[in-house]
Amino acid sequence: MLVKIAIGILILIAGILLYAAMRPDTVRVRRSTEIKAPPEKVFALINNLRNWSRWEPQDRKDPSLKKTYSGAESGMGAEADWESSGQAGKGRMRIVESLAPSRVVVQVDFEKPFQAHNRNEFDLEPAGEITRVNWTMQGTNVYILKLMSVFANADKILGAHFEEGLRNLKQVAEE
Repeated sequence: MLVKIAIGILILIAGILLYAAMRPDTVRVRRSTEIKAPPEKVFALINNLRNWSRWEPQDRKDPSLKKTYSGAESGMGAEADWESSGQAGKGRMRIVESLAPSRVVVQVDFEKPFQAHNRNEFDLEPAGEITRVNWTMQGTNVYILKLMSVFANADKILGAHFEEGLRNLKQVAEE
């Protein structure tokens, strides 16, 4: 009887692992907010990677995070390498597209805790006295995220990070 239960458990685990492996190889998350500030002000907070420490959640939460900057001061070619002994891991980000004051695209390449390559797009749309900011990320759906998505909604988990970042961006831009 115990052997049958053990075999059943192994089959269940193998099924979950196989199901996770068959999940999509890419993940896409999008969140938006409205900020009572001109697009130029919001754009400057995104387009200069040195400003991210003012609003990006991991920059604010991880005291072990260390960044080094290279390339352009802002806009296309601006780069930041980071390393952390905390949750932020290690990686590099670089601005690959910058259209003032409406769009910034950032390529983010993680080395640790796992390798992943993500493209973050920030689109800014003026609407009277507000700027609508759309933050979209599309990237590698690494196996651990695929496995987690069997039990929890990946969009909800990753989206919480974006929502916090947009709240912080709103707060800083509206100061």
